[in-house]
Parts: sequence; C-alpha cells; structure tokens
Amino acid sequence: MMKIVVIYTFCLLASVTLQAQKNEKDNSVETAKTERIVLISTSLGNMTVKLYDATPLHRDNFIKLANDNFYDSLIFHRVIQGFMIQGGDPQSRNSKDLGALFGAGDNGYTIPAEFVDSLFHKKGTLCAARTNNPEKASSGCQFYIVQGVVQTKEQLAQMEIQRKIKLSDGQKQLYSTLGGTPMLDNNYTVFGEVTEGLDVLDKIAAVKKNESDRPLENVFILKVSVLK
Repeated sequence: MMKIVVIYTFCLLASVTLQAQKNEKDNSVETAKTERIVLISTSLGNMTVKLYDATPLHRDNFIKLANDNFYDSLIFHRVIQGFMIQGGDPQSRNSKDLGALFGAGDNGYTIPAEFVDSLFHKKGTLCAARTNNPEKASSGCQFYIVQGVVQTKEQLAQMEIQRKIKLSDGQKQLYSTLGGTPMLDNNYTVFGEVTEGLDVLDKIAAVKKNESDRPLENVFILKVSVLK
C-alpha cells in the first residue's frame, strides 16, 4: 500500500511540475506575442521601434495615434546633431513653407509622466516631448528620438555629482559606448527604442538646418505603422 502512495505522490508532483513549466512557457509566449513594434517610415529611411510595456500610457497612446494615421505627413521639425530629432507637431502636416517654425502644436491633451529607473536616454530611445510644466507631463503627440554622444567616465561622474543621482553599471556602460543624453533622465518619459535603423537616425540628425534647428529641406514622417 505504501508503494502505491509513494508512486501516486511522485506522479502528482511530476504532473504539477510539468503544468508549471507549461504555464511558464505559455506566459513567455504570450509576452512575446504582446510586445508592440512600430515602423516609422521617413523620407530618409525606416526605423523599427519597440515600445516598452513598462510605460503603458505612452505605449498605448502612440499605438492609437499610429492607427489613426495621426503622424502621417508630419515632419521632423527640430533636429540637433549630437542630441536628438523631434517630430509630431500636427501643425507641420504637409508643410511646404520651409521657413515656418513648429513645436507649439498639440492634440489637446497631455500624458502623466512615466519615469522608470531602468529606462534611460541611451542612443535610439523614443521619448515624449513636453512643455515646462511642474508635473513633467508629456505632450500627447510630440516625441523625440535620442542620438546623443558618447560620454566619458569623467563626464558621467560629474553629472552624478551635479544631479545627485547614481547611474547603474549598465547605464554607464551604454552611455560610454553607445552614447546618449543622460542629463534628460527622469525629466522626460522614455517609452521605446529603435531596434533597426540607427543609421537613419544619424542621417536625419546630420541634415542641414537653420538657426532655429529646422531642417532646410523637409524630412517627412511618411507613415507610422503598427507591426504587432
């Protein structure tokens, strides 16, 4: 009788273990299925962007605007090499006046800031622009993509002292190799990153511009498509 109980117990434990492994695998597959990817098609090439699940308000808003074709035919109206490229102003749609300045347009609402310590301004990150408001709430539509520059260890150490913050080893490693703009961390929401097309980012950042950082020739956002 004891042998039967032992065998039954063993089989039960094995069954529970297999079910747990199956559930873990199913959860992993589900996570992979729900990862949101968008394609930003521009007049100078395409950038594939992964949206972060850790910033759901910004993720869902960007997806909604993309599905509504909000970004189609807007321009990158502000470009600063070694810093970032900015777009999303609805007033810039199909712009033909190369002297017009943009940046004040919006879609009528803001998004609460979503600061996450593990998300920082490394090169290629998609971030929300904002006005100088005390809550640091994001624009409902304007965004920028970080180009930045490679930071030296001395520069990072000085910034830590000035801002009274502590960068992780991973942050330091990426800022000192890939580059970015660490002074913007925890001031603007980071909600995605370019996974393909960093060369397009560099190409846009390098275009000729006027004294107001407006490109002399329009760089259009042709379309933002939700891939999955």
